[in-house]
Amino acid sequence: MRLLADALGISRVRLPAEPPAPEAPPGHRLVFLLDASTELETQLLTGWARRVAGPDAEILHVESSRIRRRRRTDPRLATVVRDGADAWFVPLRVVWLPAERQGRRTVSWVDLLKLGDPRDPRWLRDYLILLLFPDRVRIVVGEGASGASLVADHAGDHRPLDGFVTRRAWLALDRSERAERGDRYKIPRFLAEDILGDPTFQGKAVELGARRGLSPRRSLSRARYYLSEIAATHSPFLIDLIANLIHWVIRKGYGAIHYDPASIRQIAKLGRDHPLVFLPSHKSNFDRLSLQFILWENDLPPNHTAGGINMNFFPVGPLVRRTGVFFIRRTFKGNDLYKHVLTSYIDYLVERRFPLEWYMEGGRSRTGKLRPPRYGLLSWVVDAFKRRKADDVYLIPVSIAYDHIHEVGAYVAEVTGSTKEKESFGWALKFYRSLRRRYGDIHIRFAEPLSVAQSIGSGDELDVQKLAFEVMYRISMATPVTPTALVATVMLASRGAARDLPSIAGDCRQLARYIEGRDLPTTVPSLPSTEPEVASTLDLMVDHKLVTRLQVGRRVVFWMNPEQTLRSSYYANTVMHYFVPRGIAEVALRARDLDGFWADVWALRDLLKFEFYFAAREEFEKAIVDELDAEVADWRERIGTGKPVQLSPSVADFAILPFLEAYQVVADQLVATEGTPDQKQFLAACLDRGTLYRLERRILCDESVSQALYEGVVLLARNRGLWEDSDGVTERREEFAREVERLRSATGAFEPAERPSLRP
Repeated sequence: MRLLADALGISRVRLPAEPPAPEAPPGHRLVFLLDASTELETQLLTGWARRVAGPDAEILHVESSRIRRRRRTDPRLATVVRDGADAWFVPLRVVWLPAERQGRRTVSWVDLLKLGDPRDPRWLRDYLILLLFPDRVRIVVGEGASGASLVADHAGDHRPLDGFVTRRAWLALDRSERAERGDRYKIPRFLAEDILGDPTFQGKAVELGARRGLSPRRSLSRARYYLSEIAATHSPFLIDLIANLIHWVIRKGYGAIHYDPASIRQIAKLGRDHPLVFLPSHKSNFDRLSLQFILWENDLPPNHTAGGINMNFFPVGPLVRRTGVFFIRRTFKGNDLYKHVLTSYIDYLVERRFPLEWYMEGGRSRTGKLRPPRYGLLSWVVDAFKRRKADDVYLIPVSIAYDHIHEVGAYVAEVTGSTKEKESFGWALKFYRSLRRRYGDIHIRFAEPLSVAQSIGSGDELDVQKLAFEVMYRISMATPVTPTALVATVMLASRGAARDLPSIAGDCRQLARYIEGRDLPTTVPSLPSTEPEVASTLDLMVDHKLVTRLQVGRRVVFWMNPEQTLRSSYYANTVMHYFVPRGIAEVALRARDLDGFWADVWALRDLLKFEFYFAAREEFEKAIVDELDAEVADWRERIGTGKPVQLSPSVADFAILPFLEAYQVVADQLVATEGTPDQKQFLAACLDRGTLYRLERRILCDESVSQALYEGVVLLARNRGLWEDSDGVTERREEFAREVERLRSATGAFEPAERPSLRP
């Protein structure tokens, strides 16, 4: 290769875009540190250095940062640095760029047929690129440093001086290289070495290992294994390939991903100075893919995304790990060494400002509503902030909404008692095949970022919970109303009864006016309100098995069977939180006096606190007062006078009643249960009871027969001390059932004279 380089006169080649000559501070001499993995790169860098600094330019080689490390560190490096108080060390590297496609220099699947990554050309390919496409070759110059500063910074570092300087040269070159390639390739280069080589980490690992009877050597070996099991291993080549694959897969089922570019720019600016944590809603397996793609498309660094270890199956696991997913065991209780490795990994990412991502809900929502948050990862990020790993951390709440979701059928099966299908290669193939039909578009909305420094007080468990709820509340407020959600909400209010198009369109028009009047976010400029617009949405809903169309002669009606009710309720629930405060007020207006009104408002808010994310108490109260004042000025005087306050549109029958009926099922099952229930058996019994109540018309809503809703009530029961067996628990359970029944009666779903008993 040297002969070929000499024959072609490589050292004399001038590239179309060469960097300006570096300048050393007064009283310093230039010393170039070459990061070259091939003879060609060595010739290019040497030729440039001699052109800008003269034929006697001082040149040293550092170990190549590429996989093919043919060039090792010059043995003189440590001595030159230590003795070079007047030396100014400037690192150099050759960067190879892919061909430009659609305005971006990224790798495509075509490059797999061209002997691999064009950013690391092998064999004769580098010569061909240089001769045929010299505009794809760059020389980058890293930020320089004096020998004295390098020696001072090395003090206390566990690595040899030459290794320390080499690492600093690589990092400086990486920063300069990103100016050519883009921030989408900002990835950790020395994660394992930095974490495992840290003496503090080692000492803690040995201490924790000793508690489990492990020797120091065995403890460190186990820690190394845990880190390899957890950590993402980014590959710029696969980042590009998978991004192209994601775009192709998404287009198989969806039309486009809609988002606000201005929000992306704001987030990118924030991420230059602070670590970011993206916290999306979790509706579909496409959530991570769609967010990953738009970050890549806008040249943002790839997120380090937490994933369950159940997703680490071949070939999906190895591929997504190389695009930024790190895997966490579902449980590691009692394994303090594993927790130490995991928290050290989080600390490392926060300290070096690598963006994080996870789903606070844990798993995908099976009902469409946001699930209760989990605090583990958030508490570890807060702990990293408290340990001064960063001056601040910004949480980015993200709402990801879909016109239609292909997993809805599986969700309905699960909430009615079926077992979740285990992830596997076959499952992945089935997932791909389900994209043969069209599902509309994907809508990503970024809520206002949340500063941890400004939100955390003492940083205790209560502070973390408040922070988590604020994130979830902001996600809910950023979630847009889709046409499907609007029409599904109207159809659910019919309780399965057949309706014609003019009737449905009339209710859609009324509800759309309410949504637009409150300036709620929507996915379209104008929600369907005319008959043609509503008919178009209904046609799509028929195609996705959300409603049934029946035509008899010239008359056409639409209706829903119980399974379709559960499918449609998924879409309605994605935006139901916008109507719940109004529904609470509507139910409370049936109170006897104003004190009773507010008592019922707070009782319902407390009852539903595990279902929805409410504004702070003062803000919540003001919103209700403002809404009622705007519609019925004398509502306070009319409470309890026999002149009921009628709100238009009325929302309690679809926003409140289904949840209160689900609560009634669970409350009655608690009364019928002795001692502490087994949760799995208890939920199965609730499904049976709910099915019976629905058949006997003790409850009206098909969507109330849902295991996912019952799980939320169980959380409330545990919170109120109604779950564990204890003194007086039977009486407290009966009191809870009576409270739910009273509030449910206030919805007016049944008139008192005809309402069947809901007691066990």
